Amino acid sequence: MTDETLLAINDDLWVPRAELDFRASRSGGPGGQHVNTSSTRVELTWSVSGSPSLTEEQRARVLEKLANRIDGDGVLHLAASEHRSQHQNRDAAVERFRELLRAALHVPKPRRKTRPTRASREQRLQSKRHRSEVKRMRRDVPRDE
Repeated sequence: MTDETLLAINDDLWVPRAELDFRASRSGGPGGQHVNTSSTRVELTWSVSGSPSLTEEQRARVLEKLANRIDGDGVLHLAASEHRSQHQNRDAAVERFRELLRAALHVPKPRRKTRPTRASREQRLQSKRHRSEVKRMRRDVPRDE
C-alpha cells in the first residue's frame, strides 16, 4: 500500500483511508445564496468496533476516551464545515480525526511519587514563621495600666 491509501496516526498505527466514510451535506450559518445550494459540510464516520487496524488494547482506549463522539454501534462521528469548499472541509475532518485518535491513544507516563526536599521543607516552614510574625505585628499593642 502507498502513503496515499494509508493515514499515519502515530508510529504504531496506520489507518487505511478506505475505512473512512465521508458524506457531504449542506452547511448551516451565514453566507448568502451559495451556502443554500452547495453541500460543503463534510461528515466523517469510522467504525471503531469494526476496524481491523486497531489492537484490542487500542480499541478499548479509543472507546473509553472518545465515548462522547462514538454512537451505540461503535462508529466515530466527526463533522467539518469551517471552509467554503468541500475538499478543504474533507481535509480538515481527516486532520481532526488524526489529532483525536492520536490524543486518545496517548498513554500517559505513570507518576512516580517523590518527597519534598529538605530545603523546600525548610523554606515552607520559614515562610510560615514569617507570615506568623507579620500577623503578630498587626495586632494591637497591649497597654500597661
